[in-house]
Amino acid sequence: MTDTAPSPHDTLSPEQLRHADNIKWTFYGEDVLPMWVADMDFPVAEPILAALQDRLTRSIGYAQVTGDPVLKAQLIAKLARDGLMNLIPEGVGFLPGVVPGLYAAVQALTQPGDAVMTVVPIYPPFLSAITDHGRVLNAVALTESKEGWRLDMAALDAAMTPNTKLLMLCHPHNPAGRVWTRAELEGLADFALKHDLWVVSDELHADLRYPDAPEYVPFAAVRPELAGRVVTLTGPCKAYNTAGLGIGAMVSHNPELVARLEKATHGIMGHASALSITMWQAALSSGAEWLAETLKYLQANRDFVSAFMARELPEVPYTPPQATYLAWFDLRSHPRAADIQKYLLEEAQLALNDGLNFGSDYQGFVRLNFATSRALLQDGLERLARAVKG
Repeated sequence: MTDTAPSPHDTLSPEQLRHADNIKWTFYGEDVLPMWVADMDFPVAEPILAALQDRLTRSIGYAQVTGDPVLKAQLIAKLARDGLMNLIPEGVGFLPGVVPGLYAAVQALTQPGDAVMTVVPIYPPFLSAITDHGRVLNAVALTESKEGWRLDMAALDAAMTPNTKLLMLCHPHNPAGRVWTRAELEGLADFALKHDLWVVSDELHADLRYPDAPEYVPFAAVRPELAGRVVTLTGPCKAYNTAGLGIGAMVSHNPELVARLEKATHGIMGHASALSITMWQAALSSGAEWLAETLKYLQANRDFVSAFMARELPEVPYTPPQATYLAWFDLRSHPRAADIQKYLLEEAQLALNDGLNFGSDYQGFVRLNFATSRALLQDGLERLARAVKG
């Protein structure tokens, strides 16, 4: 793609996007602009589509369900480039998605009645993975500041209980968009070592970092003595917009830990499909150019959001994300904060995620997905501004 060629990301239309297979665009009425579900509106990379079409010329019986060796080798090489070194094939297990990995970690590493610690606000499945199976949620609030959301190590220490067994981390963070710094991660690693915690680190958004973000350091690479207690979850669906082809991976320097998660969900959790394996292989081998162009477009969209909010809604607290395509707006001062998601849906025909789902203290926040065309993004922000100004 040349600098003067129009981006395919700019050519989206509601008519094109609103088809029966897309829950994001069909869950609400046709008058509603959906900016909620965390997938992109953009077309999938051509090399991925070509690989899928080629795969359909061959048998689609059972694939390498015990762990595709080609994909394992590709993933280990990719993670090594990201700084997660010295993984071995036995330390890689595939999943039908990253969310099942959160549930598997809770099931494998804790018992009913144990406490599991995480920080809030947080992607909702972190919370349900803890509470759905009789574990105790030990939620510690991030600190809000003009510079963005921060880990509060004093609060984590104060919240620690004898029955807390597992720490669940989101890095980069959803919904705050933080890429935790090495210093922050070192503090968290020391905390986990001090309290003898298992750690599961969801690093699904790691490929969606912006150039002005801090250096990304995989959590398992921070302290060598902690690596054997960490399971890292990753996958292609956010970076390559392939959520409908569910696949993820759990990786650890401790293969017994991966085996423990697999055993905890044996016979319950499905396996990655043949097409999802092909998709991830193609993304890793041929998707770099598409991802770079998409990230450039997303950064421009993020900056567009920042400029719009500063100009039109300066009273709304908002910190531009360092990663992800998600904006986290604080509308707690609005008169309709108690039902802000419903208000925006009815008043502005704008569908955003309700902050309450990210933690019990976050009613009044909303999450907006800006992975769409500039024109649709501008429409969504203008709807937001009109509704907020009343």
